[in-house]
Amino acid sequence: MNSKTISYYVILAAAMILSSCGDKPQPQTQAPQVLDYPVITLSKQSTRIIARYPANIEGEQNIEIRPKIDGYIEQIYVDEGATVTAGQKLFKIFAPQYEQDVRTAEANIEIAKANVSSAEMEVKRIKPLVEKGIISEYELQTAEYNLASRKATLAQAQATLANAKTNLSYTVVTSPVNGVVGNIPYRIGSLVSSNTQQPLTTVSNIRNIYAYFSINERQFLEFSANVPGKTLVEKLKHLPSVQLELSNGTLYSESGKIETASGIIHTGTGSVRMRATFPNPKGTILSGSTGVVLIPSNLDSVILIPQKSTYEIQGQKFAFVVNADGTISGVPLKVSDTGDGKFYIVTEGLSEGDKIVLEGVATLRDGSAIKPVEVNTDSVYHRLRTVNLTVK
Repeated sequence: MNSKTISYYVILAAAMILSSCGDKPQPQTQAPQVLDYPVITLSKQSTRIIARYPANIEGEQNIEIRPKIDGYIEQIYVDEGATVTAGQKLFKIFAPQYEQDVRTAEANIEIAKANVSSAEMEVKRIKPLVEKGIISEYELQTAEYNLASRKATLAQAQATLANAKTNLSYTVVTSPVNGVVGNIPYRIGSLVSSNTQQPLTTVSNIRNIYAYFSINERQFLEFSANVPGKTLVEKLKHLPSVQLELSNGTLYSESGKIETASGIIHTGTGSVRMRATFPNPKGTILSGSTGVVLIPSNLDSVILIPQKSTYEIQGQKFAFVVNADGTISGVPLKVSDTGDGKFYIVTEGLSEGDKIVLEGVATLRDGSAIKPVEVNTDSVYHRLRTVNLTVK
């Protein structure tokens, strides 16, 4: 077979291959599939916001018990955590010098009394002699001055005795208020004085407890603008009762009232310190505890949307609004964070009656077409009756 014959068969085979390829049907371009997405129609809601503020708890009185004299602890009458009443003995300090001072002062009083009596007798003796002209008036005046001096010495001795008895009373340390005994760092035999760094103990009056918390400057300005009253005191009276959540997550049974605000914005933290007072009749809340103050407020006619219905671009929140033709448009929003990780309060961007994509927004683009599947609004909003707003 010559070279021309080989070339002929190669060309024929190539033509057959091209012909077979041309007989296959070409795929046609298909329109993108329109997918189902759940949507909700927004409606205005009335809801109860509970603002949560971390708080430090203190007793109504936290009184440090310190010795007023120097001595050794001779006796401890109470234990840590004991409930005491005003005037109850707490400690006995061994300081025998004060007992000696009392005995010395008592003896000096007896001497002074004797001297006064002697001076009085001298005046009585001289007075009739002066009246009869036997002795001069000068002798009587001298006796009277001596009597006045002896009386002054007696008064001084009596004051010294009172002072000695006061110092002796300091050897028994008593509780100034009803309360609970705190930590007792010293033991029997410890040397203590009025200059001792640590107190003997602390007695906390926890009949009422104070929960201290802080709000930031913006919140304080909103409070000042929205709460009725001309003065800060009047505004505080219009605040609702508050609750206290304990450190174990349980709700304290007694309601409290916000009674004071510092009125000064702390330059370091930019916050205002507030105090809520709670009754503590059973003494179950101890000074030094921590908790969360819960402040309720009612909001009427607000737009609430699930956080999963939003997306974010460069710090700006957006939601997809469903148009009449089934396409979607991204709408910028201004929202308040409810703090529960589930919902936002919309302040700008959406209105009642708008339809928004409920979920799956991460897979969508502005202008996309969807097949809206209406979700019952009540099934979404039934959990919104109480929203927890955590303030840090």
